[in-house]
Amino acid sequence: MMMKRLFAVLSVPFLGVILWAFWWEPASLHNETHELAIPSWPQACEALKVAVLSDLHVGSPFNDLNHLKTTIDLTLKAKPDLILLAGDYVTHGIPGGQFVSPQESAAHLARLSAPLGVFAVLGNHDWWYDGPGTMSAFQHVGIQVLEDSAVPIQSGTCHFWLTGISDFMEGAHDVPLALSQIPEDATILAFTHNPDIFPEIPSRVALTVAGHTHGGQVYLPLIGRPIVPSQYGERFAIGHIIEDGRHLFVTSGLGTSILPIRFLVPPEISVLLLHST
Repeated sequence: MMMKRLFAVLSVPFLGVILWAFWWEPASLHNETHELAIPSWPQACEALKVAVLSDLHVGSPFNDLNHLKTTIDLTLKAKPDLILLAGDYVTHGIPGGQFVSPQESAAHLARLSAPLGVFAVLGNHDWWYDGPGTMSAFQHVGIQVLEDSAVPIQSGTCHFWLTGISDFMEGAHDVPLALSQIPEDATILAFTHNPDIFPEIPSRVALTVAGHTHGGQVYLPLIGRPIVPSQYGERFAIGHIIEDGRHLFVTSGLGTSILPIRFLVPPEISVLLLHST
């Protein structure tokens, strides 16, 4: 009898954790503001607001087109100056998921707008499915895809260059090519899908933004993140990382991959406020 009672008592928190990790947290969604102090960020662009959406994996559990609509609504509610889409718009083979084409997702993402524009790069899942087709779908609805290319951004006295760098995992990225299009004295904001590219980014880039890791999807107190899809382990897993004066921000993303689970790594629309120091 005592063993049965003990089992019953222990079962309650265990079941609670399972429900949290496989249902409540993956289905949650919010805007999370991150204030980043970037030494080389221009004073004229103080408090620029950048919304970052990554790893949408539309079609993964809890991430259907209705959820995408909510994601877009929340992004617009944040009133960002600039919107960056950091790759992995499709999903592959996740239990409980249903494939949604990039054309369907792009038709919804077309609602996104910001004063300085909406830009995208592709992730490994997009290339595995159909990179050129995904790029075409986005460009068709007015979302500019930057793959090892750069564009000047200006609003009043605020001006900088935005560069999108191709996915590290696909091995086709060319950082020197992307940066060769930018004047030497220009402020640079870079974005890419996989943060493993960060050691290749030179110090002339003020900030690099990435996704891909999902923050590991699971964080265990006192243990850490058991699985991070990176050759560097937890080094570039999540958040604002500073190495040798170079700045990287990695968002936890929005969807799930492999398994539809998140624990203490909630999905978020990352809203970056960039401050000069």
